[in-house]
Amino acid sequence: MADAMGRREFLKAAALGTAGMAAAGLFGTSVFAGETEAVSGETPSRSEQAVPFKGKKKFAGVGSVRKVSDDTYYIGASDKRLELFENVYPIPRGISYNSYIIFDEKTALLDTVDKSVTGQYFENMDAILGTQTLDYLIVNHMEPDHSAAISEVLVRHPETKVVTTAAAAILLNQFFDCDISDRLITVKEGDTLELGRHTLTFVEAPMVHWPEVMMTFDMMTGVLYSADAFGTFGALDGNLFADEVNFEQDWLPDARRYYTNIVGKYGSQVQDVLAKAASIDIKMICPLHGPVWRENLGWFIGKYDLWSRYEPEDRAVMVVYGSIYGGTESAANALAAKLSQDGVANVAVYDVSRTHVSELVAEAFRVSHIVLASITYNAGIFTPMRSFLLDLEDHALANRTFAIIENGSWQPVSGDLMREITDSLSGSEYIGDKLTFMSSPDSDDYIAICDLADQIANDVKDGAGKAAAEDETVTEAEGTSAQGWRCRVCGYIYEGENLPDDYVCPVCGAGPDQFEKL
Repeated sequence: MADAMGRREFLKAAALGTAGMAAAGLFGTSVFAGETEAVSGETPSRSEQAVPFKGKKKFAGVGSVRKVSDDTYYIGASDKRLELFENVYPIPRGISYNSYIIFDEKTALLDTVDKSVTGQYFENMDAILGTQTLDYLIVNHMEPDHSAAISEVLVRHPETKVVTTAAAAILLNQFFDCDISDRLITVKEGDTLELGRHTLTFVEAPMVHWPEVMMTFDMMTGVLYSADAFGTFGALDGNLFADEVNFEQDWLPDARRYYTNIVGKYGSQVQDVLAKAASIDIKMICPLHGPVWRENLGWFIGKYDLWSRYEPEDRAVMVVYGSIYGGTESAANALAAKLSQDGVANVAVYDVSRTHVSELVAEAFRVSHIVLASITYNAGIFTPMRSFLLDLEDHALANRTFAIIENGSWQPVSGDLMREITDSLSGSEYIGDKLTFMSSPDSDDYIAICDLADQIANDVKDGAGKAAAEDETVTEAEGTSAQGWRCRVCGYIYEGENLPDDYVCPVCGAGPDQFEKL
């Protein structure tokens, strides 16, 4: 072992973990060296020492490194073992923690990952970075699932400067016992960072969904690093880009559940960010969770626009019931059957005791009409139903139409108490009077249930008819107007014979590919 590390020194470095291994020089040059050297120019190596360990270098994470754009790579990792995101939300499909690196005259790392995947993460980083200098670490969001690896990055790369907002710098000192004042660069809205060919500019996004959040925009590539915005639950099974999967079928429910439960309360702040995004020529969106968007951006931005304005995606009905001995469940199922018979498609029925509240919140954001059916329990609302309604209140749901059914064997009161909570939601409307039955529905109750279903069905279809009539009016108006283009995402009309190649919809941020000529 003439030029190899001695056994004792090796064990000592291994005991220090990956940071110690790095310090001992056990990480070699990048396995992507040919590719990165082509774009990195004269970037100096961070170590001129020969690699003392001559055994086979194993980089299990190499397969999850993917090219995103010019000089830009994804080096994040997924966790399929975690059961509850934030120890609250079930994630049966896992979760990804996204991190990106840009190679130029200067190198920049954008965010890190959760501590659960740091092994994979640093294998990825060492595979792509090798011994090159890491000049900047850009922290868009300080939540620990994206910042847990910061301290180890800084140990491995003492040359790295941290770029973030002043608010994030405060949080960084709260999470980590370290003084990086000599390595800290604080930025604000509109500031820029020159890497060489790439110029980064920063967009503040407070309360989307923490107060320190910013987004980073690469002015050369048109890539927006959007922090938690435009993220979704779900592990990346090698499919980095949204167009590599059937997103609407397989990912949209988790994207909706992620937005409504994580960001849903902050609709006005999301609207502010969407307004900023409309003035930027975005060609790609790189979120911190879930797939990267490089096609059909306007469609997904349109979803965020609806959700953040608390407007329903669909003229549809969800029936949520809380039942112990089956009476309220029977009423809910009878109502759903009559709705379907009346021509309301895709009625969704949920047992509030068996469906996770995050699923119910997401569905409430999707549909236009919500039927609440609850027993009276301890002289109040059935506990899981009350929790669901309070979650709607916490997430600021608005502009929904409710119908209320209550049950009680001697003194039903749940209906009025549910109404008190839904009254607190902005823009709440109601169909019919509160429907009350005792213990289990009889034939007279069934007639009342059918009558309520008819009222709901008529309202759903009338609303759909009004929307269609408005679209028809718009179409007729378009037919009499001069030349123009219509946004297929939100309906905005651009007047003019020629749509500019770089045009961005001022309402939803859709690009020119989402416009149709009138």
